[in-house]
Amino acid sequence: MNKQCGNSRIAGCSFSVHPMSDHFIQHIMDSLKEVDTSKVWLHTDDVTTTIRGRMEHVFDVTKAILLTVSKSGVHVAFQGTYSIGCPGDSAGDVYMAETSERANEPSIHSIQQPIAAKFSLYPMGGGNYMDTIYQQIDHMKENGVNVSPAHYSTRLDGDTHQIFNGLESVFRETEQSGSSHTVMTVTVSANSPSTKGNEA
Repeated sequence: MNKQCGNSRIAGCSFSVHPMSDHFIQHIMDSLKEVDTSKVWLHTDDVTTTIRGRMEHVFDVTKAILLTVSKSGVHVAFQGTYSIGCPGDSAGDVYMAETSERANEPSIHSIQQPIAAKFSLYPMGGGNYMDTIYQQIDHMKENGVNVSPAHYSTRLDGDTHQIFNGLESVFRETEQSGSSHTVMTVTVSANSPSTKGNEA
């Protein structure tokens, strides 16, 4: 196995969606059917779903799945680990030839869904990234996202589109700053009945 950080720039996300409903299986299966995953490599097992391909399509699909489940009004939690430059990541190369046009954006752009999220970023393999992270966080604030510190993470409250756009920008700019392998963990709560903390 190749143990060097990859240079094909395949991005990926291994994620789980947890609808707090007796019909959670139906919610998950319906979202996977409704969301266009044709531009990413996809595999689902009994623990997570993993998608891989161009960065914009990885974020497009994960955002679309979250919005598709949450638009029903059910409380849903999303947990994802995004990665780019993972050593040995090559089986999804075929999807790197896809065009940059996002398959799901036309059908989901009008869905308004407030969420609360926490993310942590782990640039590995070098890079001058701290100023980049701060700049992107400031940009999120300018676009209406409420940003606050949390233990081992940064909390974001606001609209799903604004937050996912911000997460993608942080991830992309960190990778472009010279980090040969970048990992980002994201936890999201939508439609939570809880009023604790800064829930949007």
